Amino acid sequence: MLDEKILTMKDEIVASVQVALKIKSVGEDKKDGMPFGEGIQKALEQCLELSETLGFKTVNLDNMIGYAEYGEGDEMVAVLGHLDVVPEGGGWTYPPYAAEIHDGKIYGRGATDDKGPTIGALYALKAIKDLRLPLKRRVQIMFGLNEETGSKCIAHYVAKGGEIPVAGFTPDAEYPIINGEKGIVTCKYRRAFTQAKKLRLKSISGGIAVNVVPDYAEALLIIPESRAEEINVKAKNSDRISTKKISDERNENTVVIKASGVSAHGSTPEKGVNAISILLEFLHSLNFSGDLGGFLDFTHNCIALDVNGEKLGIYSEDEISGKFVFNLGVINGDENGISIEINMRYPVTHTYEEFIDIFKTKMNSGKMEEVYLHHKKSLYVSPETPFIKKLQKVYEEKTGDKADLLSIGGGTYAKSLDNVVAFGPIFRGQPMVEHKPDEYIKIDDLIKNVQIMAAAIYELAN
Repeated sequence: MLDEKILTMKDEIVASVQVALKIKSVGEDKKDGMPFGEGIQKALEQCLELSETLGFKTVNLDNMIGYAEYGEGDEMVAVLGHLDVVPEGGGWTYPPYAAEIHDGKIYGRGATDDKGPTIGALYALKAIKDLRLPLKRRVQIMFGLNEETGSKCIAHYVAKGGEIPVAGFTPDAEYPIINGEKGIVTCKYRRAFTQAKKLRLKSISGGIAVNVVPDYAEALLIIPESRAEEINVKAKNSDRISTKKISDERNENTVVIKASGVSAHGSTPEKGVNAISILLEFLHSLNFSGDLGGFLDFTHNCIALDVNGEKLGIYSEDEISGKFVFNLGVINGDENGISIEINMRYPVTHTYEEFIDIFKTKMNSGKMEEVYLHHKKSLYVSPETPFIKKLQKVYEEKTGDKADLLSIGGGTYAKSLDNVVAFGPIFRGQPMVEHKPDEYIKIDDLIKNVQIMAAAIYELAN
């Protein structure tokens, strides 16, 4: 009954997802009562307006988070989605905010992560409402606005006395059910320095977000004429480094060093190629002197191309969630210093305290000064928890596939609100397209997700 009802809503679901994807909701600085910037504010307002049109009660909590609610009862079930997206980056075949449909796929930043599933959850609840199926618990579809850069939205919801669900899920990872998530540390460090006159750095940049493996980085150098050929030869011997000489108003020998990599989610850096690391290793080979040389020695000895924290001495692993993960996501610098932003994820049976002092000691040894450091603890929900059993039942009935329990390196809203796990939207064996160019969601998969979410909401709310 639910499945058939959702099929009749297919065109409406697709159109609503397209509307949401056309809004560029990348996090920005606070502006005029818009805590996360104008784009995210517009996305929230559009989603709340859609919710009202679909017949739901809506709440906007200080423009920090919103939700649609349906049903009655003393207890509440939640579906946590988010409307913010990571920056689009380059390399797109189709415009990242046009929501074009090609070969049965909707293309756009946020199609999978997480606007498509979030809008889909609204229609899952609408199908239940339209069919007047009985529910013993209220249901909230929550519209987070800061998942990609800190989850301040959920923290605000909790601080303001927001109701804690008795059960819930976030459609922001993969199927079957993720009951374990690695702990996450995100930090920024800076080293200030002075430089020699002959071979020096003017600027360096790379990366679009700390939780994305950077696919491009570049450095602008002033080099002695005597070393120009040496640098060109080194670049030609690397398939990921290129150089370009540019004119300089002071007639200095100025060259741009460009490094290319392969983008991937920061939770799986082994699936990408880190352009920042490639660039730093190339610069290290040039034997800079002084403070910059010291910085490059540090990155060579303690980071290089490592994606598991082994060179820093902080590696760990377990059978449930796998290896420690390390991603150097962003770099920026000029003649006076360089800052780097790092994303680390530790296994669910290990602790923050096991490695953080070692990490900080290593950073101090490289004369790196901490700018910020944020920690999200790991998550592990027992397989025997009743709502886990219900989600397993739904998944197996709707797919015919075994509902294995997974642990991942990615961090979801499940860490931010009690009694929630990640459930969908990516089916087993499908490529991970989130945070990448040409992010998409297949229309057939979108509708299948809505059907699964509707069944899950019904089970959890009864």
